[in-house]
Order: sequence, then structure tokens, then C-alpha cells
Amino acid sequence: MLKNIPLFASLNDQELTAIEKVAVKKTFPKNTILLSEGDSTDALYVIYEGKVKVTIDDNEGKEVILSMLGPGEYFGEMALLDDEPRSASVTTKETTQLLIISKNDFMDLFSSNPIAFNLLKDLIKRLREANKKIEGLALLDVYGRVARILNQYAKSQEGKMVIEEKLTHQEIANMIGSSREMVSLILKELSNGGYITIEKKLITINKKLPYSW
Repeated sequence: MLKNIPLFASLNDQELTAIEKVAVKKTFPKNTILLSEGDSTDALYVIYEGKVKVTIDDNEGKEVILSMLGPGEYFGEMALLDDEPRSASVTTKETTQLLIISKNDFMDLFSSNPIAFNLLKDLIKRLREANKKIEGLALLDVYGRVARILNQYAKSQEGKMVIEEKLTHQEIANMIGSSREMVSLILKELSNGGYITIEKKLITINKKLPYSW
């Protein structure tokens, strides 16, 4: 059962047997909410058959799909490394079979057998990739709104596009429904890239803003 799952591909038969002893196989029907954003979880879920979607809700309650996962992929890995609540919801897209390994069982394997070392390396890699995707998604979305505001308020002045309205970072954030910290980050990156100049809250657009950031 486990040999065809990439997460366990490098393990030997003895290590696979150790996991089989603690993994619980369960089947869930379509549209089952497996995990909800904010839930506390204590297990690793490996998809044996079927498909799930990983989602979050935006500020308006609209569903945003972060990823679609299928056979051989997994979720809930953060629960193995910390006690933080779930950062996203997971729902089945079709009838789905999962292999569920509790945190306690995983840690027992880790302490008594080197098998978890390979798994842990892969989990850390997955965490880093997931964080980059989520950060990128948020930055690109907010960046588009910041760029739109800058272009909207910019007026030609001595051959340059200047935003005469002295907008604070908080005011821009309020206009686009974001945080002041995110706006500050975007403006800083645009300034470092030479796209804009900020002097005494006066923003000058030096060259065409990039399509995305």
C-alpha cells in the first residue's frame, strides 16, 4: 500500500511495516470537510485514493483555493512539528481514502527509528514551499491593488508622474483593504527597484510599474 506513495518511496520494508502498523485507513464521501481553518489537529493525512481541495476564506468570506491534492500527496504536516491551529480548510472533492498517522505514533517512530528523518526533511521542504506560495499569492493580490491606486492618483508634472495627494501607508491600506505592513513592504520593494521615489510622503513614479511583483 505504501510503496507507491512518494512520501514513503525511500523507506525499506521494515520501515514501511512500522508505518503500516500505526496508519489508519479511512474512507470519506465527496464534500466532506476533513479539517476546518482554525481547527487543532494532531495527525498526518496521506491521500491513498481520491482528491481534496485546500482552501481559505478571504476578508469577504469568499473561498480561495490554495491547492488541489491527489493520490500520494498529504496534508496536516504542520501538526507534526508544532501545536498551531490549521491555517486552511480541507474538503474532499470526491470519495477519498486517507491514511491517517497520529502525531503520537509519528513521534514514537521518530524516537525509536531513523525512518522519520527522511519524512521530516520532506515535510520541512513542503512547509517552505507552501509558505512561499501563500506569501506570493497574498503579495501579488495586494500589489495589484497598490499599483492601481498609484496609477489612479498619479498626474503628469514636469515630465514625471507624481501623486500629489500625500497618502500615508495606512491610508493606502484602507483604500485597498490590506494591512499597512503589506503596503509598506510593497512600496519599499518598488522604491528599491527604482520604480518609485518617496520624499516627504510624495510619491513619484519613475517608470512603468511592473505587471506583477
